[in-house]
Amino acid sequence: MQPALFIAAEIYRGSNYGARHPLSIERVPAAMDLTRALGHLPRALFRTSPRARPAALTGFHTPDYIAALQAAEDAGTVSEETRKRHGLGTLSNPVFPEMFRRPATAVGGGLLAAELVMSGQVHAVHNIGGGTHHALADGASGFCFLNEPVLTIQHLLRLGARRVAYVDIDAHHGDGVEIAFHGSERVRVISVHEDRRWPFTGALEDTGGGAAFNLPVPRGFNDSEFALALEEVILPAVEGFAPDAVFLQCGSDALTEDPLSRLALSNNSHIRAVSALRALAPRLIVSGGGGYNPWSVARCWAAVWATLSGQALPERLPEAARAHMASLGWSRKGRPEPVLLETVRDAPREGPVRDELRAAVAVLRERL
Repeated sequence: MQPALFIAAEIYRGSNYGARHPLSIERVPAAMDLTRALGHLPRALFRTSPRARPAALTGFHTPDYIAALQAAEDAGTVSEETRKRHGLGTLSNPVFPEMFRRPATAVGGGLLAAELVMSGQVHAVHNIGGGTHHALADGASGFCFLNEPVLTIQHLLRLGARRVAYVDIDAHHGDGVEIAFHGSERVRVISVHEDRRWPFTGALEDTGGGAAFNLPVPRGFNDSEFALALEEVILPAVEGFAPDAVFLQCGSDALTEDPLSRLALSNNSHIRAVSALRALAPRLIVSGGGGYNPWSVARCWAAVWATLSGQALPERLPEAARAHMASLGWSRKGRPEPVLLETVRDAPREGPVRDELRAAVAVLRERL
């Protein structure tokens, strides 16, 4: 059995949501090219993501929505009726040339990941373009056109997993996933996300019909506080559920440099989560997710892959990797802080563990 495989595709290169959108950056190519420059992605560890067929998407999404999404890509426009009903052609979910093919490729990667881990070919898979956790059954939402985590988890269950634990460390609550598995006895949803941040769901008292453990965290959430959440909530909630597979949505928008959150994590927290779940999970799928600073996203996901595949991170970036990072651009900022061009791993961002977080953790511990 191989320890880990990396799934991606070239459709992410040259594809974005438009110059004014937070996803004007090409995150998957940035991270993939950095892993290659580090020597961490030999051909033997890479799999090209297939594109999911429309019929494979209707296990969660409605046929009308899938047809509308394909039609919008073909026409390059949507009617007002489609915009209102399905959330297509909005500021958050705009019309762009690959608006069906790109998310369908992310889902195809998730379905392939499920097949690889359930067949015993590999212990862990990084489907870097996945993690689109906001999409709803009949519409797009929050930059997400298709809900890859839901469709991947459904496939894990079809392939024989009795229980699946879904862990989400994105800065934004994965509302679409919780809605899909509300009240489920086979899927446990565990989310750590910024409090009072869009989509304004995932309150501490929200149990998802018994299936969800939500930990909303305050602004400035640091590495020390993440360590508490990991050790006292995430890992016990996963272990107590005894899942046959674990899905980690590893959004990088909780990092200090990200423009769409006010959290203060270093990528050491993501490394810590991946390492702990890699040791605990009988099968592990790790996706991407949020992340809107090209330099911090690339470094975080490169570190996630290195951890997942058991490869050492260098103290300093080699010349090819440094040149790649220097070549990245971002319309919101001219150049990054120099350290983002010199290392993969952040310096730790530790701090006090606040009483409000300890109290929230204690509430969830009562449910475990």
